[in-house]
Amino acid sequence: MTIPLFFTSLFVVGALTLPAHSALAESKGSAGLDPLKFLVGDWQGKGSDGKLVRASYQLTSGDTSLLETITPAQEPSMTTLYHVDGRHLMLTHYCSLGNQPRMIADLPRGEVKTLRFAFLDATNLESPTAPHMHKVTFTVQDQDHFTQEWVLSKDGKEVPMVFTFVRKR
Repeated sequence: MTIPLFFTSLFVVGALTLPAHSALAESKGSAGLDPLKFLVGDWQGKGSDGKLVRASYQLTSGDTSLLETITPAQEPSMTTLYHVDGRHLMLTHYCSLGNQPRMIADLPRGEVKTLRFAFLDATNLESPTAPHMHKVTFTVQDQDHFTQEWVLSKDGKEVPMVFTFVRKR
């Protein structure tokens, strides 16, 4: 069986363009995360309740996403995955409450001082009034200090939880 030359050429051209397209997609995603890459590493801090909290950040998936693990003292860890979606930065928060809120922020340009994520939707959320993380704000003091204010929505009321972090040396 002979494959016509036209289809063979299409296959070869398509095969040659796939790696370039893949590299372009990775570089776009990676570049969008540049303002958050300073977070990579281990952090320690305190919650608004005064209890110790740890955080860890690592780049994953070819540097196209940032994995955050926050471990409050004597509580289950929470994992959040940050990634670029077009002109936005998105996160999915895998909460110890058993739901997964997704939030969105404008893609930061340059150095980040404040970054605000707003609720988009959630999986495994029983109702809109069921407890879930509804927004988070990063405030960066410098490369070794930042604050996160997570806002829990519960029965239509907002309950802030503030974490202040220092890079672990």
